[in-house]
Amino acid sequence: MLQTCRGIIDQNGKVRILEPVELPVSRQVIITILDEAPAEDQINLALLSEAALARDWERPEEDEAWSHLAQLPSL
Repeated sequence: MLQTCRGIIDQNGKVRILEPVELPVSRQVIITILDEAPAEDQINLALLSEAALARDWERPEEDEAWSHLAQLPSL
């Protein structure tokens, strides 16, 4: 199943997804960079949600769940 998510990528390449994404297992992604600047409210939403998402993502259980991605070849 394909799923589309909106997000913002900054000038350093850091990607922020604007809505929660739940997957049964890890998946590869393709990122398309649009030729338009994000709206100010989208940037603020991404920044405000970053701390809450970090608390969830920066747990040992998450590291273990995603550890197999370190074995994938670089693109």
